[in-house]
Amino acid sequence: MGRGLLRGLWPLHIVLWTRIASTIPPHVQKSDVEMEAQKHETICLSCNGTTHPLKHFNNDMMVTENNGAVKLPQLCKFCDVRSSTCDNQKSCMSNCSITSICEKPHEVCVAVWRKNDENITLETVCHDPKLTYHGFILEDAASPKCIMKEKKMLGETFFMCSCSSDECNDHIIFSEEYTTSSPDLLLVIFQVTGVSLLPPLGIAIAVIITFYCYRVHRQQKLSPSWETSKSGKLIEFSEHCAIILEDDRSDISSTCANNINHNTELLPIELDTLVGKGRFAEVYKAKLKQNTSEQFETVAVKIFPYEEYASWKTEKDIFSDINLKHENILQFLTAEERKTELGKQYWLITAFHAKGNLQEYLTRHVISWEDLRKLGSSLARGIAHLHSDHTPCGRPKMPIVHRDLKSSNILVKNDLTCCLCDFGLSLRLDPTLSVDDLANSGQVGTARYMAPEVLESRMNLENVESFKQTDVYSMALVLWEMTSRCNAVGEVKDYEPPFGSKVREHPCVESMKDNVLRDRGRPEIPSFWLNHQGIQMVCETLTECWDHDPEARLTAQCVAERFSELEHLDRLSGRSCSEEKIPEDGSLNTTK
Repeated sequence: MGRGLLRGLWPLHIVLWTRIASTIPPHVQKSDVEMEAQKHETICLSCNGTTHPLKHFNNDMMVTENNGAVKLPQLCKFCDVRSSTCDNQKSCMSNCSITSICEKPHEVCVAVWRKNDENITLETVCHDPKLTYHGFILEDAASPKCIMKEKKMLGETFFMCSCSSDECNDHIIFSEEYTTSSPDLLLVIFQVTGVSLLPPLGIAIAVIITFYCYRVHRQQKLSPSWETSKSGKLIEFSEHCAIILEDDRSDISSTCANNINHNTELLPIELDTLVGKGRFAEVYKAKLKQNTSEQFETVAVKIFPYEEYASWKTEKDIFSDINLKHENILQFLTAEERKTELGKQYWLITAFHAKGNLQEYLTRHVISWEDLRKLGSSLARGIAHLHSDHTPCGRPKMPIVHRDLKSSNILVKNDLTCCLCDFGLSLRLDPTLSVDDLANSGQVGTARYMAPEVLESRMNLENVESFKQTDVYSMALVLWEMTSRCNAVGEVKDYEPPFGSKVREHPCVESMKDNVLRDRGRPEIPSFWLNHQGIQMVCETLTECWDHDPEARLTAQCVAERFSELEHLDRLSGRSCSEEKIPEDGSLNTTK
């Protein structure tokens, strides 16, 4: 079949190559009469945009070629040396406005480009190719185009070109990729090339498609399916998203987060123990089975009742944004709707972190300065990514505000870094949202961690940055909680939430208004905390973050940069190397 196709296309090849030959003009020998008439032709020059007729040439300005043809002097750009904006990349125009007739008929056009420090000069002249110019022979004098060649002499580097067509030194070429044939000739060549490549290309595509179909069919036959789970559902995982057990079965592989897509099938999940309960949902530790063996991945399942569909949908939509993925934001697997004996439920399946939330961790453990720096830095980076309008790779991203930041909504990973969770009250700062849309978003969050402007319901709805600054205020309170449990300050008391005993265990908005708005109260910073240089910088930072004026607060990115500076200072001082690590059970002497 391939040979027959080539035989059928062969006449087309002949036609196209004939077209190529036809585009090359034949050389016709002129008669003596035509030669004599050519001497008296009117020649026009374009100089400064004006056409000047030249009816006569001096005899010394014309020569007769061996074939009897009369050679007229060359027309060249002639501006001597002048400053230029032409760089030595690709090609440019000389911008010389003077066109001159060369004095001798054998002279050609020359251009010289130099760069001294920041000054660029371009020289355009006529010159006899039999003589050297600037110490070099004009090697390409017969070329129709002025293609620059690098020259070196006495430690100086410059570029020079010569050519033999009219005003050819006006277009300076530094890259030979610009020396193309005429457009018509190129078009014909491309057509011939395309026709020549079409048969083998078609055969190659057919072979590739056949091979691909064969491999897909073979993999479908060999691919094992999962055994039926207790619910009788089957599930297949993508080979590219095979779950890898790592980090003591506590963290989901990063290649799987946000990537599992099981269409209408439910994941084979077995709920284990209840590990948390909030206003909207319950959180379970669960086993995600992988195959017929006993292997499983430990995951967290957040279960919303039917009445909390709106919270589930908000959090699902936030997590589903692929640009949200970050090491300091909880890794998301998938969302599911499930029917149980108790009715319809809504599930969010995420990575599981055995250390629990930050509030629980600080209650059970005293932390070192190094731990504080790591926890605080990762918290700031997570919030900064949430607030940012682009990813670390530079892709556009929708800014998000959490609106319920508190230590119980922050998880502690195995490496003692933080990751944000619980986005049920979060808000995507879509630029299409109107002021009314933002106003209707409501007064949300936990009263203890609410910023003054939220408590007072006086948000600046004209500026979306004001929403981010409420998160910064809440972050400052969480940083205070971390600092209060750091042994680097000396005396370490039992864990207390911000404002401690000044308010009830679950204070209402009105109670917090009295404390935060009327009394301008903030959590206490004991003077002995400031004896530690690093703690002092943390205290200065969190004080700026809980400022009463939202516009005076730092951004989360600025806080992250400050923690990076602290890490740099610690490396310089060697303090982090001499810090004693805190035992995992937190068994240190504490003052109650």
